[in-house]
Amino acid sequence: MIPRTQEQNIRKWLDKQKAIIVIGPRQVGKTTLVRQITQSLGRKTLWLTGDDPEARSVLDNISLARLKTVVGNHEVVVVDEAQRFTNAGLMLKLITDHLPGIQLFVTGSSSLDLASQTKESLTGRKFEFLLFPLSFVEMSDHQGYLTERSLLEHRMLYGFYPEVVQQEPQQAQKILNDLSDGLMYKDLLTLDQVKKPSLLVKLLQALALQIGSEVSYNEVAQLIGADPVTVERYVDLLEQSFVLFRLPSLSRNARNEIRKGRKIYFLDNGIRNSIIKNFSPLSLRSDTGALWENFLLAERMKRNAYTDYFCNTYFWRTTTQQEIDYVEDAGGRLHAFEFKWQSQKTVRFPKSFLEAYPGSETTSIDKTNFDDFVGRE
Repeated sequence: MIPRTQEQNIRKWLDKQKAIIVIGPRQVGKTTLVRQITQSLGRKTLWLTGDDPEARSVLDNISLARLKTVVGNHEVVVVDEAQRFTNAGLMLKLITDHLPGIQLFVTGSSSLDLASQTKESLTGRKFEFLLFPLSFVEMSDHQGYLTERSLLEHRMLYGFYPEVVQQEPQQAQKILNDLSDGLMYKDLLTLDQVKKPSLLVKLLQALALQIGSEVSYNEVAQLIGADPVTVERYVDLLEQSFVLFRLPSLSRNARNEIRKGRKIYFLDNGIRNSIIKNFSPLSLRSDTGALWENFLLAERMKRNAYTDYFCNTYFWRTTTQQEIDYVEDAGGRLHAFEFKWQSQKTVRFPKSFLEAYPGSETTSIDKTNFDDFVGRE
């Protein structure tokens, strides 16, 4: 197993009478990580898996008496893919309320469903950890910085899913195609939140072709034959299922700032490229800049989550097309970033931004200096 940064973060919070919740996309190693931790504890562990129909049939109409029978003398309980249980919230509440001394682990692939079921049942009694596909930092630690650095173009094309990172291109493409063709949306389709799967596929293809560009729900709706409300709802569901994420526009001061814009990126470059069926080398692509931007933002998201760096994130653009790729607001202090694939001697930030937000830090990120930005300090 490739060591995960979150493992040590989780271990700090064990045995504090609180549930450990690990959420993130499917197939990123949540179950493997929890198994690694529980095995090292040397305690009798019960696994309850939401993907197991028999487990669901027993636990979906759970009572305290039945739960005590199921748990027995186990010291650790793992509820894996908890969003698949109809009454996950009740089950988790019963464990935390009535089974003291149990270390509870919960994993889930949909933050929307898991949050709705645990918000009240585990208020104040849980620690939540995000787990993403592997990161540049984790792979550097595993196989050496220079080796991982030499694979940068490969990562921009095939991403960081655990099954993919050590595969040759042909095998990597097959794995990614399997993921993007169905498994990524399994929970959405199973839970009847998506009524038209074919529309979801069209939406993903349209969004995959627009990374790095501002997205209009109205324009996307016309393109795929849907209404804007449905497009926005599906985008929200895809974000809650960790397929993609949105970056809103920053607008506070200037009159000519774009006020309600958004960009949409994918959590993993490999999934994005699989959706549009394009794994061509960077030298033959017209979207290298967009891929680089997506790569950097996904890695920055991992870095911020794993280091508990709390900030609001934006892009910035004016009606006169002045733009900054990425802005972080940490406690009122702004840091603006421009992303360039090729190194440039001088990168000028718009004067109007610097005047509107005096005191802001500015940094240009390219392939020669991206290490600190993604967490490789």
